[in-house]
Amino acid sequence: MIGLAVTREGVPVRVWVWPGNTSDQSVVEQVKGDLRGWRLGRCIWVFDRGFASEENLRFLTRGGGHWIAGERMRDSHPDHEAALARPGRYRTVRDNLRVKEVTVGEGEGDGARRFVVCHNPHEAQRDRSKRAETIRRLEEELARLERQRSKAKSAKASEAHLRGECALRDHPSLGRYLRQLKNGRLRIDRAKVRAEERLDGKFLLSTSDPELSAEDVALGYKNLLEAERSFRDLKGALALRPVFHRLEHRIRAHILVCWLALLLIRLAERQSQRTWRTIARELQRLHLVTLCGPAGSVAQTTPLTDEQREILAALAIEPPPRITALDPA
Repeated sequence: MIGLAVTREGVPVRVWVWPGNTSDQSVVEQVKGDLRGWRLGRCIWVFDRGFASEENLRFLTRGGGHWIAGERMRDSHPDHEAALARPGRYRTVRDNLRVKEVTVGEGEGDGARRFVVCHNPHEAQRDRSKRAETIRRLEEELARLERQRSKAKSAKASEAHLRGECALRDHPSLGRYLRQLKNGRLRIDRAKVRAEERLDGKFLLSTSDPELSAEDVALGYKNLLEAERSFRDLKGALALRPVFHRLEHRIRAHILVCWLALLLIRLAERQSQRTWRTIARELQRLHLVTLCGPAGSVAQTTPLTDEQREILAALAIEPPPRITALDPA
């Protein structure tokens, strides 16, 4: 398991490595203890749905800490359903995002909980398109199964047809919109479809901080995307996996080197105001070539383009010399 601490701009400032069977609670305790030594003025912890357990949240509130947590919208939790069903007007904030603040419960402490319902219109349109395609596929599959049932003339063919129904019912993405009748037939559950329509483009957040605005809660949670982008670059651009090491200290050294490379990537992106893909593409076009002839050989670099000059200047890197080696005959 790998953990990263990144700034708001996505610069990785610390890395942790744990055995794969490490529990979430011990990870949270260690990270909080390690960051305590940095003398940070005010920490607000941001969690996704996998870490937002009640035990983790209670631990983080010790000593006056606060958190922002992503919540599961489809777990049938009474507080989550109440927050999503509460009427109210959305307020538009940045990045095509609308927010609505909801308080569920009464009193202080655990009696009342503050939620922020976020809605992205672009994501809502995308969710509607994906669901329409899923329903179309379901209708085609159900029609195909009905045709197989009508053509089944033996017990073996009927058994194969039933296996097909079970596979469709247990499908991870298609089965969520199905219901099974008493006779075993499958039908599209329109109630589930309508329930999903109410969640299009939405995600639910909760926070323990009474002073943060709803906009700050939503944008603070979106900063998790910077951490996720760092993990994607570790696995993709830097090819951290597979790890061809067996000893623990070598595995840690391998990950540390990858983290240092990620740090250089983020600093290069910030200083040049370009993505790493653009930086790598442009600088990979710079080559060192060797020309040989009767008079001898010369090693020289290809001429710099304007884009390459701007990148090197932004990174305060001296351009390579035009001629690096000259060997007369």
